[in-house]
Amino acid sequence: MIVWISGARGVGKTTLATALADELPGAVVADLKPISRAIREALRGHPCARQDHQSCPPWDATSVAFLAGLHAYIRGPVIVPMTVVDQDLLAALLTVLSESADVHHLVLHADPTVLQERIVSARTPGEDSIDAAEVRAARLRHLDSGCRSAEGGLHSDGHIIDTSTLTQKQVLTSALAYLVGRQATTCAACEDGRVPR
Repeated sequence: MIVWISGARGVGKTTLATALADELPGAVVADLKPISRAIREALRGHPCARQDHQSCPPWDATSVAFLAGLHAYIRGPVIVPMTVVDQDLLAALLTVLSESADVHHLVLHADPTVLQERIVSARTPGEDSIDAAEVRAARLRHLDSGCRSAEGGLHSDGHIIDTSTLTQKQVLTSALAYLVGRQATTCAACEDGRVPR
């Protein structure tokens, strides 16, 4: 299966993805940011370059090929912590991916005030103070737009987990319960006894 995790910056997508990978046998976390960086570098100064890398056709084509290929190779869960703002693009990505795997979309939500507090107070052991400060500043700059995007459409297609009052462990428990329930439903629907992809 492929588990796509959406949500505003700093809401805990990567944290949940890592925790899920520890709980699901054979799972891996697929980070699409290197694909974004590669496309930006390749198109630097080119007329086809765009400010939003997700609006470049090579991004979605490469991302789909990478995720589908990775899933086929490991034969286990692929977890993708990535927010796609364009709802039509996200729907298209998930539709194409569903041709090769069972796709589950989790949407992490947090009250904007809670999210701001988390971003400001977040600390990682051994973090580089300069890099960490830049990440926090970027997350705070995109806080309003990220929350608006989540409220405006991301919740319409996916299982929402409101993390506002939950611990990281409770978020993980909620996500696992949903995925186990979905897998059970899929198994029951498989008349030929096949294991869900």
